[in-house]
Amino acid sequence: MTARFTADDGADALVIDGPAPGDPAASGVPVRAELIGARARVAGEVTVEAGAWRVRLPLRAARFGAPALPLPTGTYRLRLADAAGTAVPVAHSLPDHLLTGLRASLTDGVVSVAPPVAADTLAAPGQAALEAAYVSQRTVPATENAVFFESFYGRTVGCNPLAIDRELARVAPGVVRYWSVVDLSVPVPSGAVPVVEGSPEWWQARAAARLLVVNDWLRRRFVRRPGQRVLQTWHGTPLKRLALHRPGFDPRRAVAVARESRRWDVLLAQSPYAAGVLRRAYAFLGRPIWVEGYPRNDVLTAVGAGGADGDRGAAVRAALGIRPDERVLLYAPTWRDDREQMVDFLDLDRLAERAGAVVLVRGHSRTLAPGADAEGPRVLDVTAFPDIAGLLRAADALITDYSSVMFDFTVTGKPVYFFVPDLDHYRGRLRGFYFDLAARAPGPVVDTQDALEAALADPDVPARFSARYAQWRARFNARDDGRAAERVVARLLDQGFVSR
Repeated sequence: MTARFTADDGADALVIDGPAPGDPAASGVPVRAELIGARARVAGEVTVEAGAWRVRLPLRAARFGAPALPLPTGTYRLRLADAAGTAVPVAHSLPDHLLTGLRASLTDGVVSVAPPVAADTLAAPGQAALEAAYVSQRTVPATENAVFFESFYGRTVGCNPLAIDRELARVAPGVVRYWSVVDLSVPVPSGAVPVVEGSPEWWQARAAARLLVVNDWLRRRFVRRPGQRVLQTWHGTPLKRLALHRPGFDPRRAVAVARESRRWDVLLAQSPYAAGVLRRAYAFLGRPIWVEGYPRNDVLTAVGAGGADGDRGAAVRAALGIRPDERVLLYAPTWRDDREQMVDFLDLDRLAERAGAVVLVRGHSRTLAPGADAEGPRVLDVTAFPDIAGLLRAADALITDYSSVMFDFTVTGKPVYFFVPDLDHYRGRLRGFYFDLAARAPGPVVDTQDALEAALADPDVPARFSARYAQWRARFNARDDGRAAERVVARLLDQGFVSR
């Protein structure tokens, strides 16, 4: 048996060859091959001819109806099985190979995938050298008419930066659009340029672009060049306490928060409420906050890009294999400071069965890498789905806890249910709230699965919460009118952050 990695015509693959007797169904001759990872899996092609067999496993995956892209960073179990279902062992090891779209190695039947950047470049000494070169050029003006976009530290391409990208591409197509991504499994918009975090190209784009649009901390060492501006869109209206307001005083946190917020030129807020909280939580003083609604929510309105009036997210449902007439529940809990993976408070299979629905599970971006896809006959994990806005359109109702998605979904006017079995712990010890959720929630607040299922079965819920829902939308969604991206991009152009 032999194994090798190939990158013929950019088609990265693992190829394994072995001997075969005359009977292709004999023991030890593989008929099935898979690479199985936490967030992606691929099937291989098996051929048997002339006394030999070959397995070719593409190191690419097509997820959620999108074109195939390189596998996400992580480990993948290699499984070969013969006609009887018996595993065919692969004892070979392959050292680290830099291919076209990724780096890969094989050890003890496990394929390890990394970003397509040389290992020594991503190692600490290589990054230290690139950072030193970046910092040394701090006086060189940022002159490229370009935007450096980053969403959730490059784990996704979505949220407000994506909506701003789409509008900018429409009205100012001459602007170069770089997207920071953790690897090439993250799809970028048409016409945009992906730059893998830590690569020389990433450091260069970050230095040269006149505008950075980010939705979280800049991390790493950021040095503003002359002529460079930063738009911080943030990633949600806060219920839970942030930054300087988090429980317990930590002087190191206070210093880090102040240092970070001084890097921002403009902060985007969904509503006047959010502007007030974010200004205080990040000590963002003396600089502008644009209260324009959230660009990411434009598609949730009838007048936004593509509209959301009556199609129930038809394109997203089709991509996910969901019929237009099926009931769809989106379960989107936030992350917890005291655990890496998504909470497991719900029996999702039972929920799907009793609610008569397909349950979409959307973990927080912080649970994307450490977690694994939930599975079930009527359960679909969409944590890795590129952008949550499409899921909000496709869902008939939202189930959440303390996530800021609650302030986005109410743009649609569809029902929201709050499943909060750890309310006292989260509110009292982990984070704390800016207001009393139970008193203002625009939907039922429950702490058991039985109560949640009863609420989902109650046809009177929308009417019972209609007054609260209207008050909520007036306070938090008044500027979510489908044109937030238009207003934000117009201001960026008018104020010379980039040029047409």
